[in-house]
Amino acid sequence: MEPKLIDHLFRYHSGKMVSVLIRIFGLKHLEIIEDAVQDTFIKASISWRTKQPDHPEAWLTQAAKNRVLDIFRKLKTAQKHLPNINQGTNTIAINELFLDTEIEDAQLRMIFTACHPKLDSRDRIAFALKTISGFSAKEISSALLTKEDTIKKRLLRARKTIQQSQLKFKIPQGKALFQRSESVMEVLYLIFNEGFHSNKCDILIRKELCGEAMRLTQMLLKNELTRTPEVYALCALMCFHSARLETKTNSKNELLDLKNQDRTQWYFPLIKLGNTMMNKAVIEQTEFSCYHYEAAIAAEHLRAKTYKDTNWDKIHYWYQCLNTLQPMPIHVLNMAVVCIQKQDYTIAKTYLDAIKPNDFEQRVYLFYGAKADYYTHTNKINEAVKYLDLALNTVTNTLEKAYLQKKKLKLLNYK
Repeated sequence: MEPKLIDHLFRYHSGKMVSVLIRIFGLKHLEIIEDAVQDTFIKASISWRTKQPDHPEAWLTQAAKNRVLDIFRKLKTAQKHLPNINQGTNTIAINELFLDTEIEDAQLRMIFTACHPKLDSRDRIAFALKTISGFSAKEISSALLTKEDTIKKRLLRARKTIQQSQLKFKIPQGKALFQRSESVMEVLYLIFNEGFHSNKCDILIRKELCGEAMRLTQMLLKNELTRTPEVYALCALMCFHSARLETKTNSKNELLDLKNQDRTQWYFPLIKLGNTMMNKAVIEQTEFSCYHYEAAIAAEHLRAKTYKDTNWDKIHYWYQCLNTLQPMPIHVLNMAVVCIQKQDYTIAKTYLDAIKPNDFEQRVYLFYGAKADYYTHTNKINEAVKYLDLALNTVTNTLEKAYLQKKKLKLLNYK
């Protein structure tokens, strides 16, 4: 069986399986449950090499149920603390927990548990990415622009806090729900972002992660308690970005920037859905979230029939609003890029001078690439080549590296 399918199924099912098993056994057995789920997928990858089951997802679900029995035996508490699940109503109850509606409920509980205020804010994000969507420590480090060792420490600290605080596996109510929602949305945003712009060496887009983030966001919208304008805005943002996923690369698997994408191939149904979500996000709203502004920026790009038609002034304004609300080096970098497009080079340089390479960790090549663009547009070709070389030395994705190499070659020919 192809490793890609195993990876897809792990992404899609690991969070479900971990969530349901935690609902059965409790958070205190989290480590055993995570090991059991991982073991299930290792066994699947081995046994499916020769013959793939007709219904892989059903196979994994049944495997998860079987692991329930294994965990009971491992915990050695079947007689003392836990019901006998081998027969009668308890067996039915276990099976019911694997129904779609119950799985969704378990995952919502998992999302909000992972974002509990007793967990450090940085630990929440890393822990949620691990438990809900099956990210490895390395992938989380890429998504959060943080060192892998740091992520491992955060995951360990999160598990320790959960054990010591004896956190409950439930969806909070009242004020606690709204306090935790911000962290939940940040996690879903990061999952989507890793799919939309992957840090993997050989893959630029990971559609399964985009799809998973959208599925979890829509899960929040299905629940009356978690259906908020901010979640609608986040969903709109995901729809707008997903609408042009297919045009980010060409038939030769080469990266295409916005200027060279075939806009006739953008997926209109997703744009339409995004507009619907955005309309719901702004109804009777006087204050907007970062997701509102990011969705507005994405919508502005989609609105332009050609690259030349792009309203850069409007996009610059939205970025200014976004950076006022949530000051971040990446927003300043994006404003510099927009000003280069507007040919406001003085302002662009002001923005670039306000940030430094260390602000961007694993995505530092974006900073160097923007500097190269600035020097290209101001006819300082030697400086542009210098910064392109820095970008090429720090980029890890092969598609992005090839894209930058093309830029460099064009500059050298221009010289």
